[in-house]
Amino acid sequence: MINCRLKEAVFLLVLALGGSCVACHQTTVLATDSEIPTTTVKEVDLQLKVFTTGALRTSQSRAITAPPIAGGTLQIITLARAGAHVHTGDVVLEFDPSQQEYNLGQNRSDLLQAEQEIVKAKADADVQTAEDQTALLKARYAVRRAELEVSKNELVSPIDAQKNLLALDEAKRALTQLQQDIQSHSASNQAALAISEEKRHKARLSMEQAEQNIKNMHITAPIDGLVVIHGNRDSTGGFFMYGMTLPDYHVGDQANPGSSIAEVIDISHLEVAAQVGETDRTNLKAGQSVEVKIDALPGESFSGKVQTVGGSTTHEFWDDNTQHKFDVAIQLDKTDARLRPGFAVRLGILGDNLSRAVSIPGEAVFEHDGKKVVYCKRNRGFEMQEVKVRALSEGRAILDGISPGTVVALVNPEKNPAGKEKGSGTSNPSFGPGSN
Repeated sequence: MINCRLKEAVFLLVLALGGSCVACHQTTVLATDSEIPTTTVKEVDLQLKVFTTGALRTSQSRAITAPPIAGGTLQIITLARAGAHVHTGDVVLEFDPSQQEYNLGQNRSDLLQAEQEIVKAKADADVQTAEDQTALLKARYAVRRAELEVSKNELVSPIDAQKNLLALDEAKRALTQLQQDIQSHSASNQAALAISEEKRHKARLSMEQAEQNIKNMHITAPIDGLVVIHGNRDSTGGFFMYGMTLPDYHVGDQANPGSSIAEVIDISHLEVAAQVGETDRTNLKAGQSVEVKIDALPGESFSGKVQTVGGSTTHEFWDDNTQHKFDVAIQLDKTDARLRPGFAVRLGILGDNLSRAVSIPGEAVFEHDGKKVVYCKRNRGFEMQEVKVRALSEGRAILDGISPGTVVALVNPEKNPAGKEKGSGTSNPSFGPGSN
C-alpha cells in the first residue's frame, strides 16, 4: 500500500513539473546567440517624424448645379471645358431656354388678357351702379308719392283709403328689395373684379418666374478658379452602384433640375488631406512644420504647417485594416500654379524634439494578444515583456516600460529561422520596415 502511494505521488510530481515547463515556455524561449539577432535598448536624442501620404484638395469651391426649374429635364447648350480657368462672372453653364421663353410668352398674353378683363369688370360695375342709382331714385319717389296719397285717406272713401295703404306697402317692399339687389350687385362686381385682379397677379408672377428661370439658365462662375466637370448620374436614370464609372456631362446632355454638373475650385487655397494611425496621432498638433513632396513634381519639395488633427477616428466597415485612422489637414506655406487638386503627396511631419528617449528599432516590437511586447534576453533565453509605444519615428520605436541597456530580439524568438513555431506562443511582428 505504501509503495502504491509513493508511485502516485511521484507520478503527480512529474505531471506538475511538465505543466510548469509548458507554462514557462510561453514567456521564455531558449536560444543561442547565433540563432536570434539582437539589439540594445538605447537612450537617444531625436526629433519625432511622422511619415504618411495624402492628396491635395481645395479648401474653397463652389458647386455648379442645374437650376430648380419644374417641368422636366434641361438640355445643356454651353459647358465650360474641364480644367479651364474662369473668373467671377464668366459663363460656365447654359441650358436651352426655349420652353421657358414659350412660357414667358404665354404668361405675358395671360397678363394682358387679365388686365383687359379688369378694365371691362370696372366698366360693367360703373354701368350697373348707374342703373341701380336711377332705379333707387324711382323707388324712393314711388314711396314718397304713395305716402302723399295715404295722407288724403280722410277725404276719400274707405275703399280708396285701403288701396292707398296697399300701394304704400308695395312701394316700400320694392324699395327694400331694390336696396338688397344693389348690395348684391356691388358684392358681385367686387368679386368679379377681385378674380380678374388675381388672374393678373398670377400671370405677372408666372411671367416673372419665367424671366427668372431664363436668367437662371445662364450660370456664371461665383469665384475665380478651375472648372471640374462631374459625372453624369442622370444618364443612368438615377441608378448608381459603388465602383461604377460615369461619363462626364457634355453639351447636349439632359440634366434633372438640381443635378450637380460641375464645380469651380479655387486653386489658390490648396491644402493636403492625409491620415495617420493611432500611435502617430498622439505626436501631432497644429502648427508643426511639414515637408511636402508631390509625385507629379519630382525633385521638388514644398513646406507647410499642420492645420488640424482629427479628434475622431474614421474606419469603414468593409476595411480589413483594424487600426483606426485620424484625418490631418496640412496648409501649404505658398501656392504654385502647377498644383492641382488630387495630386498625390508624401509628407514628413516634424514633431517634438525628445531628449534621452528610450528607443529600439521598430521591428523589435511585436504584438501578442493585442498588446505590444518585446523579447528581452535574460540568461540563456528570451522573456516576453509588455511595453508601451509612445511614438514611431524613422523606423525607431520610442518606448516606456523598459530600461536602457536591455538586449532585445530583432526577430520573434518563438519562431525558428524556417518560420515554424518553437513554442505555444502566437506572437506576430507589429512594427517593422514600412509599418505604421
